[in-house]
Formats: sequence, structure tokens, C-alpha cells
Amino acid sequence: MITQDTILQQYQRVVDRANLSTPELKVPHEGWLRTVRRACGISGAQLARKSGVTRARVAQAEMAEASGGITIKSMQTIAEAMGCRFVYAILPPAGKKIEEIIFAQAMKKARALAERTDEHMSLEGQSLFKATLEDQIKRLAQRLALEMAPDFWNDK
Repeated sequence: MITQDTILQQYQRVVDRANLSTPELKVPHEGWLRTVRRACGISGAQLARKSGVTRARVAQAEMAEASGGITIKSMQTIAEAMGCRFVYAILPPAGKKIEEIIFAQAMKKARALAERTDEHMSLEGQSLFKATLEDQIKRLAQRLALEMAPDFWNDK
């Protein structure tokens, strides 16, 4: 179990470091391909020659990027033809750590479990005070986040 925890922490550090290095990075309105091409002063025809494709293919790639339908390979090829590198990542929202995403899921599971339990207890006249219930939910969430059972990411 210690080895699994260490591996999990290493993965979390990789994601958190990447997230810190790209604060508020947003895709430009026209997409990265068109924006970088224009920033470099390369025409569509010139980029087509450099990347070994037709001008129409460059235009298609730019439109596909804007609609989310471009392949990673196409992005790499065109980026390299412009003398750039293509980078992609899946990151938590800016300013958040991966731990916060895990804890949010743990809170969701803990809240569902505690509310079901409290509902049964209230039928027996043993309902908890709101503050006590919230405290119980937070403690349960902390335990769930540490244990991360196999069904941790199941919503039901």
C-alpha cells in the first residue's frame, strides 16, 4: 500500500507542476495553428509546402482545431513545420491542485452517504444537527480520499 501511495503522490506532483507552469493558458479565439502561423508571418501556402500537405489541408486543420476535431499527429506535424513544438495536457482548473479534485469527489460521496444515513436516523427521531452533520461529512470525506476504494470515482 505504501508503494501505491508513493506512486499516486508522484503522479499528483507531475500534474500539479504542469498546472503551475501554465496558469490561465487559454486557446486563442482563432486556435493555436492559425494564431502561431500568423504570428510567424507564414502564409497558408508556405506552411503547406513546409509541412508537405496542400493549402486546403492547412485550412482544414485550422478549422478542425477550432471545432475540436483535429488529431494530435496533425497538430504536431504543423507545429514542427512552423519551427514550434506541440504540447497538450489535461490539468485541473487554474490554481487548483489534483488533491482538490480528489477531495471534491470524496465530499460528494461522503455527502450522499451521510444524507442517506441521516434520513434513516431522522425517521427514528435521531437526526443530527446541521453543523454536526457537516463535520461528519468532512471527516468521512477525508477518510474516503485517503482510502480511495475501487468504487471511489463511481457516482452511485
